[in-house]
Amino acid sequence: MAGHGGVRRRSATLGVVFAVTIVLLALAGGLAPSLVPGTLVGRDAQWVAAAAIFAASYLALAVGRVPGLAIDRAGVALVGACLMVASGALPLEDAYKAVDLDTLTLLLGMMIVVANLRLSGFFAQASAWVMRRAHHPLALLAAVTTVAGVFSAFLVNDAICLVLAPPVLQLTLSLRRNPVPYLLAVAMASNIGSTATITGNPQNMMIGSFSQIPYAQFTASLAPVALVGLVLSFVLIALLHHGEFAGGARLVAEPPPPVRTHRVLTLRALVAAAVLIALFFAGQPPAKAAIIIGGLLLLTRRVRSERIYAEIDWSLLLMFAGLFIIVAGAEHTLLSGDTVTAVGRLQLDRVPVLSAVTAILSNLVSNVPAVLVLKPFIDRLRDHHTAWLTVAMASTLAGNFTMLGSIANLIVVQRAAVSGVTIGFWDYFRVGAPLTLLTLAIGTLWLWL
Repeated sequence: MAGHGGVRRRSATLGVVFAVTIVLLALAGGLAPSLVPGTLVGRDAQWVAAAAIFAASYLALAVGRVPGLAIDRAGVALVGACLMVASGALPLEDAYKAVDLDTLTLLLGMMIVVANLRLSGFFAQASAWVMRRAHHPLALLAAVTTVAGVFSAFLVNDAICLVLAPPVLQLTLSLRRNPVPYLLAVAMASNIGSTATITGNPQNMMIGSFSQIPYAQFTASLAPVALVGLVLSFVLIALLHHGEFAGGARLVAEPPPPVRTHRVLTLRALVAAAVLIALFFAGQPPAKAAIIIGGLLLLTRRVRSERIYAEIDWSLLLMFAGLFIIVAGAEHTLLSGDTVTAVGRLQLDRVPVLSAVTAILSNLVSNVPAVLVLKPFIDRLRDHHTAWLTVAMASTLAGNFTMLGSIANLIVVQRAAVSGVTIGFWDYFRVGAPLTLLTLAIGTLWLWL
């Protein structure tokens, strides 16, 4: 135990030293041009500072924390953004312009809609209705896969995992079944289903804003990949957990406790969601449609606004804003002609290459940061349309490779742990790895041929 304590203390000390070093480099980068103008130090200080801030921020984002400091990913992104400005790598005026308000507006609007659906009891009622009608293990797996995939296609996948994991866990435990394969279906199907549309996950929202691909066109291009992926996830989970699904056992659950729903609020939220999706397919700008519908949903006498605000992931919005500035600072200071030429040799205009690079990068630093890193290089490709669709497909499907591949996975794992159910790294990887490779291959061929 003492040895472990010593390791933790050394790790914390290194983390603090690391953070202080980056801060000092940023301050030096901001001061050097005025203190020693015209010298090599003055010219290169900002470049060194920007490179250090960018690398340190992405390392901390990949790890999820800084040892010795009580800071999360959102805090890391905000601090990184502040240091980019402090170092002189990006003027404050340009930092304001770097934040993509369309993405943040769309994400906020969708969060308000999902919050209303959740608080009205719709998700709990829909889950209970589906689960009651699944009388065999395979039917239950198919129901979980379908519900998670379809809901995630139009609403944010992280939110779907948040609302779907608890009822699936409760039902499988009451049936005395192994909950792990069904929970894997929640996580994996939500990732795959979210591939289909711009509003399925945060990285697709960014890509929709960057690419200006119409919602219907985006869906027509990637929905077939999502559909095949959902079928594959069902088949692989059933095969690799054959003991759970062997035989013809009939599921007979005890009557669940009644689900509390508010009919007026549910109807109101459903109408709003249906109108919103219709507006998306009608060609309205997604950010504009989402924030207007979300704003109108706040006009109610039955739910206090504070309850809606409590459902919104403000830290995610903050992380996005910080990441936009970090990447803009790096692009402004580090992205020279030589760098562009070097990356160009990777042949990112070829779908298989771009798909592989995106998938690898998404597993190294997470999918949202990966998309932002790739943006400057995608902007220089001839076929932006196919390139952005490839990045959307690969960055999302890559999230199924390991348990740490997406926030949705971690939500499901953490929800299970609260109820005493452990989903180990191998439990996830032995299904997620082959599923990821197969779906990436199918998605790549679909967009390439």
